[in-house]
Amino acid sequence: MNKKIFMLTGKGKSSTFMYNGLKDSFHISKVIIEEKPDRKKFLKRRIKRLGYFQVIGQILFQLTIPKVLERISQKRIQEIKRHYNLDSKPIPESTIHNVNSVNSVECIELIKRENPDLIIVNGTRIISKKMLNCSDATFINTHAGITPKYRGVYGGYWALANEDKDNCGVTVHLVDSGIDTGGILFQQNILTTAKDNFVTYTYLQIGVGILIMKKAITDFINNKLEEVSPNISESKLWYHPTLWFYLYKRIIKGVK
Repeated sequence: MNKKIFMLTGKGKSSTFMYNGLKDSFHISKVIIEEKPDRKKFLKRRIKRLGYFQVIGQILFQLTIPKVLERISQKRIQEIKRHYNLDSKPIPESTIHNVNSVNSVECIELIKRENPDLIIVNGTRIISKKMLNCSDATFINTHAGITPKYRGVYGGYWALANEDKDNCGVTVHLVDSGIDTGGILFQQNILTTAKDNFVTYTYLQIGVGILIMKKAITDFINNKLEEVSPNISESKLWYHPTLWFYLYKRIIKGVK
């Protein structure tokens, strides 16, 4: 029996890499792409949770470090893209359906109407219970970190910053209404080198993530999808580093 496969994604390079990495092995019927969340609302929620000082440090980091690293790391980025065959070719327009939010009425009605069997998630906001329960589809996500220890963002960087190299990697997991709390399907470490840094870790993670996502989709198609127990029970939600934290770890600990 053929399975109808959709992708539910945010706007970003990793979603394009994921689509192109999967399309030759699996037929993806539709790619639903949501708009970026409202920046002001996002910052208000973040300030309420973390406080002004922390959020200002995160903003200063985002405005400076990744941009500089992206510029000076182009040779390494191209090496990684070649190694994992990361393809930047645009997703075909005929396959795309744009929505304001993955949790919008429009998106929910689309899923109800089309009734896919599998939905591959990449780079979206937190998916609501209403969306998850609107059909019998299985939702699977690639997370750039080893869960449950490194939930949230930049799990590879945080593992290295915590001198926890054994948990620097990628997770493919089922999606529930929590933040990276769904059942684990596959996990794999990434191998970093002295040439890698905050920006290139994510390229390594999407490269490895595509490989293990392929395993998960194959298992789903063959009705062999199974959850595995995490290697560690510790669970924590991580955010962006502040500018001063990043500089401290880079200068004192050599974590780039």
